[in-house]
Amino acid sequence: MRIELCPSELSRMKKHSARVAPLSACNSPVLTLTKVRGEDRPRENTPSMADGQAMVGGAGAESGVGRQRLRCCVRVTAVQVRKAMWGVAMVICVCTSWAGSTQLAKLTFKQYDAPFTLTWFATTWNCLFFPLYYIGHWCKNPEKQSPKQRFRECCRFLGDDGLTAKVFFSKLAPFGLLWILTNYLYLQALRKINTTDVSALFCCNKAFVFLLSWIVLRDRFMGVRIVAAILAIAGIVMLTYADGFHSHSVIGITLVVASASASALYKVLFKLVLGSAKFGEAALFLTIVGCANFVFLGFVPVILYFTHVEYFTSIGELPWAYLCGVAGLILAFNILVNFGIAITYPTLISLGIVLSVPVNAMVDLYTCDIHFNTVRLIAVFIICLGFLMLLLPEDWDQCLIELAAKLKKREQPVEVPETGPGSGLNWTRRARTSMSTFSH
Repeated sequence: MRIELCPSELSRMKKHSARVAPLSACNSPVLTLTKVRGEDRPRENTPSMADGQAMVGGAGAESGVGRQRLRCCVRVTAVQVRKAMWGVAMVICVCTSWAGSTQLAKLTFKQYDAPFTLTWFATTWNCLFFPLYYIGHWCKNPEKQSPKQRFRECCRFLGDDGLTAKVFFSKLAPFGLLWILTNYLYLQALRKINTTDVSALFCCNKAFVFLLSWIVLRDRFMGVRIVAAILAIAGIVMLTYADGFHSHSVIGITLVVASASASALYKVLFKLVLGSAKFGEAALFLTIVGCANFVFLGFVPVILYFTHVEYFTSIGELPWAYLCGVAGLILAFNILVNFGIAITYPTLISLGIVLSVPVNAMVDLYTCDIHFNTVRLIAVFIICLGFLMLLLPEDWDQCLIELAAKLKKREQPVEVPETGPGSGLNWTRRARTSMSTFSH
């Protein structure tokens, strides 16, 4: 007897490995799942040929297949429900960490106006990525590896020679500079305009990723994403107009757009140069970026201090609670964005980012830092709409066609086959005849 399993069960019976592109500058998750190697698990509770022959008639076999299919679909549904519940929690955490880091950075500048020092300090916390990953890997994986062994294994995605000086300066250093540039421009923009406009404008980076991918990587052309990019550009213009083209607002908007562009360039170049990375490789990459930032850019805050550009009277008077809070929230956000795909859907992670816009708007409205006129509301709305349109899958039109076909088929009345007049009477007569014959 041949047992048919649902496609969802067959896909669940394979091992998967998630590959991600590290989203350094905290930004929209452009994540992909790639099936690498998978071995079919041995089938359990599968009746043999002898068992199948023991069943009486085809009805018993069909009911067995139906029960098996029902059990596997129930198991798959439970997995999907659990993944969706994790997704809801992930949306809340991503939204909270991103909006919290933005608001806390705004408060930090009121006590210590030093955007580059804050960028350098927060980036240094990336050194914790690989240690945290190794602890999780050591606890979960039955095959225990030393940190050195795991480090060497994760270095393979950089090339056959692993991490060398040539690889560092040719492949890793440019991404570290783009990381610093993205976060520095973002924090500079927070000094000029409100957090609602900054978070909304930064959502345009997903549209820039699409445009650069289309031009550089020759990705598939999609009309809906072109419309989303146009909406993003229109939203930028409308936000500029909302404040009357004042110098402060124009400079702030320019800084955010430049930050979003640097973030998009980072992602496209990562895909072009390094391709994709597994979780351990992504953690190692971000740790290298943090360590390189600490070593090679540590002199910049010192220069800014002695030139009184970013000056403080004493170390004890620094707002360490705010500084560590911003750095910790950005670290948590990047961990959720890069590794949250292991427990939920990438689209839900992206949803958490766009939901930070209304959260920031509510905080700004409560603190009286913003005036919501009609133009600003429309601009923020169309930027968020463009972001959501970019989350549509590539085959979204085909999915709509299939859904419409299913709904149309369901609405059609079911035709019941007609029976000839007197067929029931004939069957009754046959039954009576056979019963009388049996009784005799």
